[in-house]
Amino acid sequence: MKIDNVFDIIFSMENLYGALEDASKKRRYNKDVLAFTENTYDNLEKIRQEVYNGTYTIEKYFIFYVYEPKKRMIMSIQFRHRFVQWAIYRVINPILVSGYIEDSYGCIPDRGALKAVLRLSYWVDSGKYTFYLKLDISKYFYRVSHRVLKRILAKKIKDKRLMALLEGIIDCKHTPFGLPPGRSPGEVPLSERLFDVGMPIGNLMSQTFANVYLDVLDQFCKRVLQIHCYVRYMDDIIILSNSKQQLTEWKTRIDAFVEEELELQLNQKTCIRPVNQGIEFVGYRVWPGRLTLRKRTTLHMKRVLTVKREAYRVKKITLKDANDTLQNYMGMIKHCNCDALKESIINNFVLTHEEKGEDNGRDCRFA
Repeated sequence: MKIDNVFDIIFSMENLYGALEDASKKRRYNKDVLAFTENTYDNLEKIRQEVYNGTYTIEKYFIFYVYEPKKRMIMSIQFRHRFVQWAIYRVINPILVSGYIEDSYGCIPDRGALKAVLRLSYWVDSGKYTFYLKLDISKYFYRVSHRVLKRILAKKIKDKRLMALLEGIIDCKHTPFGLPPGRSPGEVPLSERLFDVGMPIGNLMSQTFANVYLDVLDQFCKRVLQIHCYVRYMDDIIILSNSKQQLTEWKTRIDAFVEEELELQLNQKTCIRPVNQGIEFVGYRVWPGRLTLRKRTTLHMKRVLTVKREAYRVKKITLKDANDTLQNYMGMIKHCNCDALKESIINNFVLTHEEKGEDNGRDCRFA
């Protein structure tokens, strides 16, 4: 389906108010959100004038690093730019998603990591497949070609005003996102980063662009190679087969396609292994008849719950905030063979309000 004549819909007041609501979720009391909503109508009108007269540009990104565990550079933008991306996303993403394959799960409403791993687990549990191919794209977000991305988008989007706006988001003139081939984020200072490749991790539109980019690979694998058991969550891809030779042939063709058509490379983590050794995927480990959490996922979960427990103790978050986090994790665990982990987490997640060493509120325990 081609996307055309949507620019006026994106920047209609109705969609802008909806985008403002989406962009403000869990941020409503942030300083930049409060400043923007102090005079909402005028700020919306100002943005509309900028995009319609062609003067809208993204201002400088804020840059910080996270370690999970490898070093990643995260780039964030001012709220007004996040809001514009939400306005675009609300209109075009549902149209783009309608063209994706069924087994693409990353950053797609009503899909997500849990559904992706349950789909993979379903195939593994069938007992029909003895080998898997794990595809790992080298530095995916840092190596996406702007030229290729714009070419892919141009095939889907015929609205010239929208394409001009998206190209301005992709080709940021003041902040380079890309890494030279074979380099890691921690090795490359900002002064040596590239302007013609890469997307800012953390941007809403980067998630959309990432899916559009690899949808080309999805279609090749499903339509040309006729692969049945293929599941993708962003740049994590697993393929199952009963033939190691078949997987080897697919790997060779996919490797060439990724390099020639997408200007990317598979890295050394790409491998073919027996299914009975277990498959690591989106924070889980999938075995025939068994699903567990990866050790790294478990440790991250415990760290987050410790932080939430302390935040509740000093009254920085509400009981609902703390419980929501716990229930999200319980939703992950309930599909796994992790009874001991579940019991340990529940027993240790005791919430209290304390001041000067005294317990001024009742203990709260959750099941």
